Amino acid sequence: MTDPTRYKLTVAYDGTAFHGWQRQEPAGLPVLRTGQGVLENALVRVLRQPREEIGLLGASRTDAGVHAIGQVCHLNTTSPIPPERMVRAINSRLPDDLEVRDAQVVDASFDTIRDATDKQYRYRIFDAPYRPLGLRNLVYQHPMRPSFDVDRMNDAARRLVGTHDVEGFAAVAHGRATTVRSIHACCVEEHPIPAGLAGAGAAGRELHVVISGSGFLYNMVRIVAGTLVEVGRGAMEPSRVDEVLATQERRLAGPTLPPMGLCLEWVAYGSKA
Repeated sequence: MTDPTRYKLTVAYDGTAFHGWQRQEPAGLPVLRTGQGVLENALVRVLRQPREEIGLLGASRTDAGVHAIGQVCHLNTTSPIPPERMVRAINSRLPDDLEVRDAQVVDASFDTIRDATDKQYRYRIFDAPYRPLGLRNLVYQHPMRPSFDVDRMNDAARRLVGTHDVEGFAAVAHGRATTVRSIHACCVEEHPIPAGLAGAGAAGRELHVVISGSGFLYNMVRIVAGTLVEVGRGAMEPSRVDEVLATQERRLAGPTLPPMGLCLEWVAYGSKA
């Protein structure tokens, strides 16, 4: 029997209509629409193999409503196809809110979760006096529409960089044996909103919380973003980050912001792939 060929796929999706990335089959209920499930359905048709043989595995279990432009997954097939042909064949069978952007043949030992060295997420905050109608599924707008102090937010963000116990920035039911993570970079960027979206006489900007690290706990990026929002509007001091890291107390951190502003941008593998 021919040994299976392993492929690494880079996948993008608009998470608005997905119940997250990971396949979900609740007992006695209809199967939920997920990124993994939709992609598996296309792969079964392209490769003509059962889902269990394909063994699709994604690098990040993004939550419902969270987007990705650089999700990475691996799969196995006993019917190898040239990577460029595979991309076209899969995409022709996918809905318009998910697409494969790249395919590569990799070593059979490559593991999309175990071999990841770094991930980057971006959380977009709409800072303008009008509603983000055209972007409403991609950005978060604070209901109070405060004026954010970006310098204070960056002061707080810098305090996250390093290796810490980050349990205080995770949902209580994170399910991880260890809560120590290395944050390689964290900052808040300002981006002007294009004039076409601003409306007559209106001015606005987007604030992007950009964070990269070795890995993240459940809801961690959305809680970090919520903490930086509280700092930016003056409800918390930048030193609150230090307190959360020192105590691991979730109650001291900011709220968990909604999922629509979050996007997985890339997953890095160093020299492995």
